[in-house]
Amino acid sequence: MALQTSPEQPAPVRLVSQQIGAWIHRLGAIWVEGQVTQINRRPGSRTTFLTLRDPSAQVSLQVTCPTEVAGGTSPPLTEGARVVVHGQPQWYFARGTLSLAVDDIRPVGLGALLARIEELRRLLSAEGLFAPERKHPLPFVPTLVGLVCGRGSAAEHDVLANARVRAPGIGFRVENVPVQGPDAVPEITSALRRLENDPLVDVIILARGGGSTEDLLPFSDEALVRAVAALRTPVVSAIGHETDSPLLDLVADVRASTPTDAAKRVVPDVADEMRRVDAARARLDARVRATLDTEQTRLEAWRSHPALTRPRRVLVEPRRTDTEQARSDGRRALRTTLDREAVTVDHARLQVRALSPAATLERGYAVVQRADGAVLRRPDDVVHGERLRIVLAHGDLAADVVKDPTPPA
Repeated sequence: MALQTSPEQPAPVRLVSQQIGAWIHRLGAIWVEGQVTQINRRPGSRTTFLTLRDPSAQVSLQVTCPTEVAGGTSPPLTEGARVVVHGQPQWYFARGTLSLAVDDIRPVGLGALLARIEELRRLLSAEGLFAPERKHPLPFVPTLVGLVCGRGSAAEHDVLANARVRAPGIGFRVENVPVQGPDAVPEITSALRRLENDPLVDVIILARGGGSTEDLLPFSDEALVRAVAALRTPVVSAIGHETDSPLLDLVADVRASTPTDAAKRVVPDVADEMRRVDAARARLDARVRATLDTEQTRLEAWRSHPALTRPRRVLVEPRRTDTEQARSDGRRALRTTLDREAVTVDHARLQVRALSPAATLERGYAVVQRADGAVLRRPDDVVHGERLRIVLAHGDLAADVVKDPTPPA
């Protein structure tokens, strides 16, 4: 149960320590893997004190074990060795410290380490951390190169010496870190983060000279591999010799066989590039001259062509007959069209005249209108004495209506 505390009723230190000890005691005996960073054997003492550290993090644990257990391992226990221990976590109530009381220590052999690395390789590969599409291209000419290596190491000398010969103007930011041992992974990871946060760094080289398989184990550590995979800055791996292949080589954007090879991949050779530029310029000049010669020859051929030497004979005379024929055909077609349309107009004019009221009046008919212009159609529409207008073909007359008082029988 969680402690019920308040500012008015705080828990005393002894109670907190008792509760922590109770929870730790419930953990029981466990197997723990780590790296031995310190061995303290006191003369005449039956207890040996060890410091066990996680190589992937800044976490350590104090270990106590019988001296015969610490001295009975094969091979003998040394600082930096990877071990698996079995023990009971213990909480020292008075001091408030945690330790592990160990009754069995088993060194992790090289075969077991390589098997674990292979299993980790399959796991990370399945996650896609080694996929080619995740790789970042290297800059053609970097402004500033980050270099992570051991202090005063041959790898540092090889990278810097070759880079200065190839391109003296390219700068380097060197991060010196341990490249083996229990501090290697956290120190390398911190250096990578510092270079990643520097906006001037265009590419990072992680270099180390040759060494035994155990010496190169930090470069197959899961924490370091995942840290490199998370970087946005391109990383070049130059670990060990060409035959060495830690997991870092698989996750890095470029794998160099040696530190010298890393310098050659990252830093362009100025002299070699100038030779390439000169060769490219020579090829371009030759291509331009060849093109100009070809076009000059083609221009001369066109200038001697009859179409240009005697253009009237070539262009005008062969087309004169065609032009006259086209003109005659156009005139004949226009004349035919005009004659056909004239007949159509005459026919339409006759139709209009035949349908016109004036033609009816020409035949002797007249139109009788009242004073308001209305046309009369029945005798009953007028009254006696009403003035009418009679429209004839060639004029009009006025007339008065005289009605017979006696209608016809």
